[in-house]
Amino acid sequence: MKTTLTIQEDKFLINGQYTYSEIKDTRCAGFLMNARFIQGVFDDASGRERYQRFGRVFDPEKNTDDLIQALPEWYACGLRAITVGFQGGGPAFTINNQTIINNPYRNHGTEIDPAYLARMDRLITACDELGMVVIVSLLYGAQTRFLADDQEIENAVVTACTWLKEQGYTNVIIEIANENDVYDFKDRPIIHQDYGVVHLMEKAREASGHMPVGCSGTGGYFSEAVARNSDVILIHGNSQSRTQLYHLIQKAKKIRPLRPIVINEDSPSIGAMRIAMSNGVSWGYYNNFTKQEPPADWHILPGEDEYFALRMKEELGIGKIDPTQVDHFRLCGLEKDLVYENKRFIRLAALYPEQIDYVEFYRSGELYDTAYDEVYMVHAVVNYYQLPVMNVQDGEIWRAVIHLGDCSTVTCEAVAGE
Repeated sequence: MKTTLTIQEDKFLINGQYTYSEIKDTRCAGFLMNARFIQGVFDDASGRERYQRFGRVFDPEKNTDDLIQALPEWYACGLRAITVGFQGGGPAFTINNQTIINNPYRNHGTEIDPAYLARMDRLITACDELGMVVIVSLLYGAQTRFLADDQEIENAVVTACTWLKEQGYTNVIIEIANENDVYDFKDRPIIHQDYGVVHLMEKAREASGHMPVGCSGTGGYFSEAVARNSDVILIHGNSQSRTQLYHLIQKAKKIRPLRPIVINEDSPSIGAMRIAMSNGVSWGYYNNFTKQEPPADWHILPGEDEYFALRMKEELGIGKIDPTQVDHFRLCGLEKDLVYENKRFIRLAALYPEQIDYVEFYRSGELYDTAYDEVYMVHAVVNYYQLPVMNVQDGEIWRAVIHLGDCSTVTCEAVAGE
């Protein structure tokens, strides 16, 4: 293996050196900037035909290989870890999670589908070659319905961690479950309750040969018991205001002895990244639309992806942004083929969202909606989720009037279907 991850108090090292030690600016040494690419080994046994959309073709092998192909461009911008789930995550905008069968665990959790293992192996190996870490998430709420009880849950954890050990990986962090406090886990106390999570972490540590282990909760949730028994404290920042995120981080920082704190799910909210990094915490980019709706396009796309990558490079000291060479705003969701059942998800991406006071969205010249909080979305619900705009016709002109904190305004336009 080429990439060996170790931990020293609250910092990460790769091959004995603090991460980002090659950068002169040492403020971020030991960080692990990451992205939620949870669908990296995704499949759906209920049928793949409904994922033939967005102008792309879905195939589980191609999906994994496309992610592998995109990794170097993310690495060049400073990304050092990705979160990938054996049971994936929810394409929250379009398809009901309860209709998806994305469960590799077989025979009461004692076996794993070889096709999933092969894809996960390709992905972890590619990250190892590149110098990246994979946060392997073992359990996802909606898919746990295929594991009958707590014993089958424990079997699945032990089976997955035994396989990770047998492969000899040295660039893996284990996430027992994605958001163990969600409603979907309520009938599985071994995940839903603190004592069960602590037990599963102990089993995972033993079966994996003592790989680093943690478990996340929903945005803002914090369990002291889980944090104290984690090698890596995993927290989620989605749905949190800037102040709420700050206080969540402070809860995690009180845990002793020191250990790394990683936000491995937040939103496209670059303002949140700034708060995390300024408080010594690694941040996780989560674009619910471009990176969690199969078939995902894993490259750095114009809009949120590009702005996150540019800002991450700047925050890490990898490169400065030339403001004259970059468009500061982009209306997203109106691009050709990005339609599902006559639904579009329209939002404004901004290079410096901290400078925005509020955004007015105009549809064909008429005021349609106003957004006051990052992420600036039409029909915003929380910072990672929005409701759709129905029946947008190709050729419709959409305009965002961006009211900045200095009382000036900027206008950004896009035409649907172009």
